[in-house]
Amino acid sequence: MRVGQADVDRLEGVIAALRARDYREGGGACRELLRVLEPYGAALRRGIMSAALSRRLAGVVADLHNLVGWTEFDTGRPVRAERHFHRALELAAEAGNDDLVANIHYRLGRLYLHHRSPADALGQFGQGQLAARRAGTPLSQAILSANEAWAYALLGDVRQALDKISLAPEQFASSPTDAVPSWSAFFTANDMAAMIGTVRTELARLVDVAHSREAIPALTEAIEGYGPDMARSRSLTMIWLAVDHALEGDLDRAAAVGLAAMEIAGGIRSARTRDRLRPLSECVRKRMADINARDLLDRIETFRASA
Repeated sequence: MRVGQADVDRLEGVIAALRARDYREGGGACRELLRVLEPYGAALRRGIMSAALSRRLAGVVADLHNLVGWTEFDTGRPVRAERHFHRALELAAEAGNDDLVANIHYRLGRLYLHHRSPADALGQFGQGQLAARRAGTPLSQAILSANEAWAYALLGDVRQALDKISLAPEQFASSPTDAVPSWSAFFTANDMAAMIGTVRTELARLVDVAHSREAIPALTEAIEGYGPDMARSRSLTMIWLAVDHALEGDLDRAAAVGLAAMEIAGGIRSARTRDRLRPLSECVRKRMADINARDLLDRIETFRASA
């Protein structure tokens, strides 16, 4: 089978469309479709083509595994996710695409971060930074710096967390806005604000509740900027905002935001929205004398059981 530019373009376009669906509806909405694409990508690689097109195809198939890994992660299958991420790294290296290598390390790091292994996450983010520097892509560096800040926050290292979350906006500001690859196009000003709020929320939970004062306006800014195309991010960010209101003792506001987040999450096929409710439950349980806390906890438990 002879493979041409149009074949590779077509596969790349389908991956971009499914990535958009993942943001909008969750990994469960496109995981099976991506699994169908895997043998197609493998078949294309067995075809006859130029060396240059073969390298490009290796990168596109690497990103296919990158997205499959992300949807496996989003649907609560970390072992499968890790396997796909490692295959993606092999193919991205074969393609010589350092920016894609950086993105895959970012996503592997997020998997470890979600499962509360911040030291392992930092290892991945560090490797990603090296690749992003080789590629000369400030946007990928900003993504990785923001996530390094999150890992340091989980470790309780306030200085490093704040240093990294201060560096990320500087890197983001120097990023070109044209020709952004689909794997990093999600990281807009909204996501930067969400990451600032996330880091401050983790520090508020684990170190000093005073960090909630900085978290709340950043999270609010992100939530207001997210549209229906980023429904999962909006729901996840709203849950963090509910955590901050609970930490500050405003259970009425925490309940309102938390219930709205669950309403959005109900239409998203993502295990991460369910998992993100765990820290909110922990905060609410400390204030069970408040009727809003009891009601919110009941609603969270019902949602997680049904999900």
